[in-house]
Amino acid sequence: MLDFGFDKIALIGAVALIVIGPEKLPKVARTLGHLFGKAQRYVADVKAEVNRSIELDELKKMKTQFEDAARDAGQAVQREVHATSSALESEWRGSADAWSGGAAAAGEALPTPTPEYRHPKKNWRLKRGATPAWYKQRHGVRTRAQSGAARVARFRPPGSGPRR
Repeated sequence: MLDFGFDKIALIGAVALIVIGPEKLPKVARTLGHLFGKAQRYVADVKAEVNRSIELDELKKMKTQFEDAARDAGQAVQREVHATSSALESEWRGSADAWSGGAAAAGEALPTPTPEYRHPKKNWRLKRGATPAWYKQRHGVRTRAQSGAARVARFRPPGSGPRR
């Protein structure tokens, strides 16, 4: 910016006092300060916008680099999986040929045994009912479901009747 020393500012102030006059000088100084502040804010906003655009460009570059690296890693993993699956398939066919006596080589499919579904035999109702009633009462397990209004009516003192 401009390089103003104390002597230059004092000279400008003396000339302004003579030219403008002592009555209007405070109002002019206030207006100049206001305009100078606006100019500084405008310059700061422009700098911030330029910095944001630079950071956005850097983030876009970083994003493209990351996407390229992820794509390369995905392709490498895909190649390895394909190579491993083909090697496993060839080993499987070789062992199937030896096991079936060449039936797999003739085009016949090997039967794959599938286990039958067995129910886990978990009956939570039975487990819940196996707890003794005295234990449930002592530990506050609710055995009968009641609505909130029924619970309030149950524990209301006798003779008070319904509220109105």
